[in-house]
Amino acid sequence: MSERTQNRSQKSERRLAAQLAAQKAAEAKRRRQAWAGGLAGVAVVAVLITVFVTIGRNSDGDKDQTAGAPSAGPSASAPAADTPPAPQLPEGADPALGSKPTVAAGKGELKKLTVTPLIKGKGPAVQKGQTITTNYVGVFYKDGKEFDSSWNGGQPASLAIGVGQVIPGWDQGLVGVTVGSRVQLDIPAELAYGTNPSGGRPAGPLRFVVDVLAAQ
Repeated sequence: MSERTQNRSQKSERRLAAQLAAQKAAEAKRRRQAWAGGLAGVAVVAVLITVFVTIGRNSDGDKDQTAGAPSAGPSASAPAADTPPAPQLPEGADPALGSKPTVAAGKGELKKLTVTPLIKGKGPAVQKGQTITTNYVGVFYKDGKEFDSSWNGGQPASLAIGVGQVIPGWDQGLVGVTVGSRVQLDIPAELAYGTNPSGGRPAGPLRFVVDVLAAQ
């Protein structure tokens, strides 16, 4: 082989080697870029996961704080549903009228209407035909078992007196009672609902404790 031919062969081999080296370098660069891109993608995903987890924790924290925070609305100071509001008392009335009285059973046989003042009011006397506002408790005279009470509904009752809209014991017993008074009415059966009333009305002698809050 001549020297010129040998030189050309060596040059060809060097060019081929250089091309192979360049290809390997390019492949290595592409692999590095692919790895870098993959790592970058993993990093981005990790960052997103961290952000979502942080937001979720903050949201849960806000919910916990909201649940534990006292209400600023009206319900924060409102009375419980089973606690009736205090009635509006007439000016100068005894504060005891703001509380439901305890009513006991009567003693002996009740033969006539008996009106017993418990608290004397300072207002005008109830007149026949007036509409009065009252709180009351009604019990059976013999055993003291309660059968009706305006206190349970949380609202006083308004009714006309002396015109036949209520039982005779009320019509007769409350005329002349002064506003702001609390009276006990012991009513025999014939002035109440009778001994065998219909419609689920209480039978026999009854006892009422009545607070007269207004009359007009």
